[in-house]
Amino acid sequence: MPPESPLREKFATARRWVIKVGSALLTNDGQGLDSQLIGTLATQMAGLLRSDREVVLVSSGAVAAGMVRLGWSQRPHALHDLQAAAAVGQMGLVQSYESAFQKFDLHTAQVLLGHDDISARDRYLNARNTLTTLLQLGVVPVVNENDTVVTEEIRFGDNDTLAAMVANLIDADVLLILTDQQGLYREDPRINPEASLVDSISATSPELEKMAGGGGALGRGGMLTKVRAARMAARSGTDTLIAHGKLNEVITRLASGETIGTWLQSGQVPMAARKQWLAGLVRSSGSLTLDDGAVRVLSNSGRSLLPVGVSAALGDFERGDLVICTNSGGREIARGLVNYSALEARKIIGHNSDRIEELLGYQGEPEIIHRDNLVLS
Repeated sequence: MPPESPLREKFATARRWVIKVGSALLTNDGQGLDSQLIGTLATQMAGLLRSDREVVLVSSGAVAAGMVRLGWSQRPHALHDLQAAAAVGQMGLVQSYESAFQKFDLHTAQVLLGHDDISARDRYLNARNTLTTLLQLGVVPVVNENDTVVTEEIRFGDNDTLAAMVANLIDADVLLILTDQQGLYREDPRINPEASLVDSISATSPELEKMAGGGGALGRGGMLTKVRAARMAARSGTDTLIAHGKLNEVITRLASGETIGTWLQSGQVPMAARKQWLAGLVRSSGSLTLDDGAVRVLSNSGRSLLPVGVSAALGDFERGDLVICTNSGGREIARGLVNYSALEARKIIGHNSDRIEELLGYQGEPEIIHRDNLVLS
């Protein structure tokens, strides 16, 4: 089916999706998890996977589901109560998704993230590698904040923000935020029933925050957090779409290019935006000296940097740090996030990747710097 509007063609061609589902949708108006809706959404996501798309699901609902199981009518404020509710509710939430996707012979994987998992570069690489590996295996990662162990100071605060950070992490083409509203309105529709729905707008538009409202009883997010999440996702070139999750076949229709909800445009290509981010990282922790063959490979074919092409590792860097890649004369060729510490790098440089396990005692990544984490200077 061709896209209904050329403006929405991006969603018809988008390959990598992050789909965030909010608490208000999942908890059946506070009466427990809405298994029917979870099944409906899983059916549509399975359709995306059959059409050669990739899906990471960021799901709220653990705290809200735990509240129902524990018989609490009001969201608690104490951190330990929130953590307890999340621990109880997470069990039912994951079980529901696992059952729903199993009907399509699809596996799910629970991925709990904390702020440090994304802000620290070594954990960032671990999280990115895990998620991309799961996608390559055809598994649906179900991501949530690690509510049971985080402290108040490092909470994402809402899963809209977490979804945007995941979109940054994996260079998603599209972030789809499914909520209990049709999209973003120019005015609060509760105050002005005639308020018009925003069809599309730049994610960086200064008008956005004026249009956004507050949060609901079950969730921590509101339209304001969704707008801010879209702005964050736009940094890596991800477009955001806000739509009503109970709209009939909403995911399927969006994937066919139908005009639904509000499109917040990034104006960038995901990988180009990622390369721009890498190029902007100023502080390096060391350098790698490349042989002539590696210089040619990096300069001409945009491939990853392998240990065999490195002749020296200088500095005291750790996994995930930014390092400079130079030719034998010291001229900068590229820069990127390194997969090994300086100590480990010195053990494997000059060797083929199939010797990494023998040299280090464990099987790490075959590349010293993966091409997705490398930008030419």
